[in-house]
Amino acid sequence: MTRSAETPGGGLLREIWADLQPAPGRFAMTWRIALLCALVCGTAMLYKVPEAAISCYLIIFLTRPNGAENVGQALGLIVLVSLIILLIAPIIQWTAELPLLRIVVIAATSFAFLYLSSASQLGEIGAIIALVIAFVLTLVDQVPAGEIVTRGLLYAWQMAVMPMVLLALFSMVLGTSPHRLLRQTLVERLDAAALALAGRGRRALNAALAEGLEADAKQIMLARLFHTAPTRAIDRLSSSAATTYRLLLAVAALPPGRVESGLAQRCRAAAEALRAGRRPTPEAAASEGAGAHAAIAQALDDLGKYKDGNGLIASKPPFLAPDAFTNSDHQRYALKTTAAAIACYLIYSLIDWQGIHTAMVTCYVAALGTTGETVHKLALRIAGCLVGAALGLASILYIIPHLQSVGGLMALVFAGVLVAAWVSSGSERISYGGVQIGLAFLLTILNGFGPSTDMDAARDRVVGILLGNLVVYLIFTQIWPKSAVVDVRERLSRALAALARLATLDPVARRQAMAEAATVETELAKSRDVLALLPFEPARLRPSGTTERRLRRLVEEAGAVLPALIFAPDVPTDTAQRFAAAAERLACNETGQGEPVTEPADASDALARRAERIATLAAG
Repeated sequence: MTRSAETPGGGLLREIWADLQPAPGRFAMTWRIALLCALVCGTAMLYKVPEAAISCYLIIFLTRPNGAENVGQALGLIVLVSLIILLIAPIIQWTAELPLLRIVVIAATSFAFLYLSSASQLGEIGAIIALVIAFVLTLVDQVPAGEIVTRGLLYAWQMAVMPMVLLALFSMVLGTSPHRLLRQTLVERLDAAALALAGRGRRALNAALAEGLEADAKQIMLARLFHTAPTRAIDRLSSSAATTYRLLLAVAALPPGRVESGLAQRCRAAAEALRAGRRPTPEAAASEGAGAHAAIAQALDDLGKYKDGNGLIASKPPFLAPDAFTNSDHQRYALKTTAAAIACYLIYSLIDWQGIHTAMVTCYVAALGTTGETVHKLALRIAGCLVGAALGLASILYIIPHLQSVGGLMALVFAGVLVAAWVSSGSERISYGGVQIGLAFLLTILNGFGPSTDMDAARDRVVGILLGNLVVYLIFTQIWPKSAVVDVRERLSRALAALARLATLDPVARRQAMAEAATVETELAKSRDVLALLPFEPARLRPSGTTERRLRRLVEEAGAVLPALIFAPDVPTDTAQRFAAAAERLACNETGQGEPVTEPADASDALARRAERIATLAAG
């Protein structure tokens, strides 16, 4: 299963154009985000909620296709923000007249929540909480002393909670339920398998494998938690999720270009049945034989049968990551992001240019773990900023002067965010650019409690975004820069460790170990994505051409060995040891040949030869 051969040719513009094309569910996601932002804007204007642009940004940034996930996320953020606002009330009173102490408090709380965003399950919400706290404490400079606590806290609470309330209500009424999303995923897998079996390419097959099973497990968990469908129906979908993934792996194990018209037709029939909400009809005759062909037929048969105990079980990872206290990258990320935010705050405070306060906001939403990811995100942010600002300035010049009501402003917000949401609902290569288009557009046209025609305010906010980008770039490329190649090694190590665990299982257990197989596929897919970010890094951080080619080859070899390993009747005895040793070398960042790698005893054994090549590539 060679992935590199499937990579489309052409340059960056061709990739961007491909990412902007329609996809299933994309328009539904787009209009929901745009309509919700329009409702948030109208509510902010009517009830005098400050910073409506930031409230809309939270909608664009946090909204997911899954309505139940949106409800849970919104409720969780409401509770967290409310508790934090109450807890920092005495801190604000304490630091109101002490600017230096206030900066220390901003830095300490920012570091703590950014650290949790990197080292715990809090994730992106940690960065949002850090942003809210910093925003509240910086309001001290703008609010009269007697009103600092009450008005500052009220502003921050309204800014964060109001859009989350609307998101929860909106998702309850118009959101897509998790079991429907899961059913659509299963249909897409069957369609991808049918295309590959019909000899029409493996691009869709590879993309479906790369998605893994983590999202499926989350959909099942949410469907059970919110009871969006009968328990038996959820159980069937859970069983079918693992079965369809096994089907994809079996199709990938077939020789490329092999046409299986009968199996392709059965995949299409199963997809149509699931699309209509029916159970696929199994074949009358039982599947016999071994190998990938028999595994495909067996998986299609299993789709029509409910087998208790074969469903996915959502894992419950610990709140803190296993390396939360041993990996210094978590602390360094929090420290660098905090330093960038404090630097921006000091810059616009010392020069008394409060209009560019968006510089500090930029630091919290643009920083990522590796330098390549951060610079890539900065590039998207700058491009999105320019596009969003251009849309906003055009609106100020030609549309806003003719608006007569809040309804007109809501229509303008809907139209502008529609463009941004279309981009943000695309692939990860461009999605953050869409978030930035929306933020820059909203910051430009919304200033105060009505449509803004103030060109100075629009200019200031754009300048703030560009300043924040510059500060983040300088800090993340000059202080403890982390090359993307380090992330690739870590992900490859986890993928090879999962291959080693698979190699120790007996054939029957190996065919059912879809969670391990999905781990391999998702880690390899993320490795490819991270390798694509290497051109964004400064030249001094990039690996040598030889190292980069070796890592790319290792990714492809590991991807090719997985289907063969899953459906192999016998696995050479030293295969697991080879994979485990390769994982250890990558985890320890070892180079050189290490221990000599011997040729497999049976040179005709393709699985053994691939394991030997992986061990050699990992050894460097």
